[in-house]
Amino acid sequence: MLSKKAIVQVLFLLAAVMMIGYGAWRGEAGTVFTKAIRLCMECVGIG
Repeated sequence: MLSKKAIVQVLFLLAAVMMIGYGAWRGEAGTVFTKAIRLCMECVGIG
């Protein structure tokens, strides 16, 4: 039998997977990658 803590952890994991899937379905992965590249370029001082 699973403990309360394990059940909560599984529920949070499922919620996270669903949110990531929903974001990818909406096409937001490209936006996230573009922002990540810009951020890295600014940190390095190239952009």
